[in-house]
Amino acid sequence: MSATTPTALFERHQQLIEKAVEVLHTREYWSPFSENMKKYPEEKVKSASSDFKALCDQHFDLEAPAVVKQVSGEESPYGFALGISYDQPDRNALLDAMEAALPQWRDVGAQGRVGVCTEILQRLNDMSPLMGQTVMHTSGQGLMMAFQAGAPHAQDRGLEAVAYAWDAMKAIPEKARWEKPQGKMDPLVMEKKFHIVPRGIALVVGCSTFPTWNTYPGLFASLATGNPVIVKPHPGSILPAALTVKVAQEVLKEAGLPSCLVSMMPDTAEEPVTKELALDPRVQVIDFTGSSSFGNWLEENARQARVFTEKAGVNSIIIDSVSDLKAVTKNLAFTLSLYSGQMCTTTQAIYVPKGGIDTPEGKVSFDEFAQALATATSKFLSDNDRACMVLGAIQSKATEARIDECRSLGEIVLDSEKREHPKFPDARIHTPLILKVDGQDKATYSEERFGPVSFLIATEDTDDSLRLAREVLKEQGAITLGFYSTDDQRLDEAEELAKDVKVALSNNLDGGVFVNQSAAFSDFHATGGNPAANASLTDTAFVVNRFVVVQSRRHV
Repeated sequence: MSATTPTALFERHQQLIEKAVEVLHTREYWSPFSENMKKYPEEKVKSASSDFKALCDQHFDLEAPAVVKQVSGEESPYGFALGISYDQPDRNALLDAMEAALPQWRDVGAQGRVGVCTEILQRLNDMSPLMGQTVMHTSGQGLMMAFQAGAPHAQDRGLEAVAYAWDAMKAIPEKARWEKPQGKMDPLVMEKKFHIVPRGIALVVGCSTFPTWNTYPGLFASLATGNPVIVKPHPGSILPAALTVKVAQEVLKEAGLPSCLVSMMPDTAEEPVTKELALDPRVQVIDFTGSSSFGNWLEENARQARVFTEKAGVNSIIIDSVSDLKAVTKNLAFTLSLYSGQMCTTTQAIYVPKGGIDTPEGKVSFDEFAQALATATSKFLSDNDRACMVLGAIQSKATEARIDECRSLGEIVLDSEKREHPKFPDARIHTPLILKVDGQDKATYSEERFGPVSFLIATEDTDDSLRLAREVLKEQGAITLGFYSTDDQRLDEAEELAKDVKVALSNNLDGGVFVNQSAAFSDFHATGGNPAANASLTDTAFVVNRFVVVQSRRHV
C-alpha cells in the first residue's frame, strides 16, 4: 500500500485523530499543534520573513480550470503592497470540475477523507512560521498573534472539525442485518446498507481579520464529510488562503485524488463574485464570517444551501464588584488592546453602576473606575514596541476612519493615539478609544463599532446593568459576555442571563485568561443561539448538516 493513499494517511494519523475525538467529550485542555515558536525548526523560523518576501511581487500558482483573469491588490496594513497575483477560474468550469470529482471523493469513505484532512493540517503546521508572516501582513495582527492564531490555533480548530466529523460518521454503521420475528412464520430478514453522502459543493467565504482561524472550521468540516470546497478569501487577505489551498491540492494529488476538490476563487472589492457563487444551485453548503448585513443576505437568499454564519454583535462586560481592581483593569486593558479590538470576541460595552462598585479598599465611583481603566490601558501601552506587538495594525482603512467618527459619541475617557511601528513606519496603528456614555443612550452603544472603540456605560445599579445588557444582547447578539462580582448570588444571575440570551460567559477574569480568547477542543466559539451567529465553532450540529445518510435495503 502506498504511503500516501487515503487509508495509509488515516493509519499514520489515527492516534492523533482518536485523541482529538476523546478530548471533544472531556473538553479538557489539549493542543496538538504547539503555539511555542521555539518548537518549530529554527531554520524555518529564521527564514519565515524572507520566505514571505519571496512570495511578494510574484504570481501565485494554483491548479484551476479555465482561468478567466488574474486578480491582485492585497496591501499590508503595515504599509506596503504585496504585489501578488492569483488566477480566477471560470465559475462554471470550476463547479463542473468539482461536481465531476465529488463521487470519487465520496467513495474514498469517511476514514480515508479524515486521513487526507489530517495530513493537510499536519503539513500546514510544518509551515506555521511562514503562515504567521502571511497572516500578519494581510490581517494586520502582531507577529506573535498572527503566528499563534493564524497557524497552530487555526489548525487546532481545523482538527476539531475533522474530529467532530469522524465521530459523527463512524457512529453510522456501513451495513446491518435486520431480522424481525414473525411468530410461527419465518422472520423477515433484510440486509441494509448506509451510505454517507455529501450535500454537494461547499463555499467558504473568508474574512480579512482572521483569514485562517475563521476559514479552517468550515473548510475541514465540509471536506471531511465529502464535500468539495471552494475557498473564497477576502480580497485583502488572499495569501494565507492560497497557501492553504496549495497544501491541500498537493496532498490530494499525492493521494491519487483530483486536486480541484479544494480550490480557490479570489476576487477584488471592485468586482466581487461571492453572490454569484452563493446562489449557484450546485453550491450546497456555505460558511461565512463577516458583516451582519451580508450574513443575513446569505441566510435569506442562498436557500438551496446549508448556511453557517458568524456575524456582528455587541460583546459586553458587566461590573458589579471586584476583589482586585488593579488586576481587573489590567486584564481589561489587554482585552481592549489586543489586535486593536478587531476580534469578533472583543468587548465593546462595559456596564458600570453610577454609584460605583465595591472593592476590598472600599467603594470606587464610576469615574474612578473609568480613570483606573484608562490608566491601566495607558500604562500597558506605554512601551511602544510592546504596544505595536499587541495592537497590531488596523486591517481596513474603514476601521481606521471609524475611530475618528466615534469620538463624538460620548465623553472621552481615553483618546486613541496613532503610534509608529519601529520597523514599518507606514503601518496603521492606533491605541483604544474609550468613551463614557449614559445607560439611557442605548442607540449609541448598542450598535457594533468594529475596531478599537469601547463604551463605559453608566447605569443606575447592577440590576439596571443586567436589564440593559439583556436587551442589547437579545437584539444584537454577542459572542462573549463578561461578569465581575464578589457576590455568589450575582454570579448566579449572570449565569441565568447568559443562558437566556445564549452567550458564552466568563466570570471574574483577572489573570492570564481573557474574554476575547477561545481555546479549541474546550471552548465553543459562539453558540448559534443569538443574532451574532447561527452556528457554533465547533459542535456536532456544525458538522452533521453537511452530509446525509442514504440507505438501501434488500431481502436476504
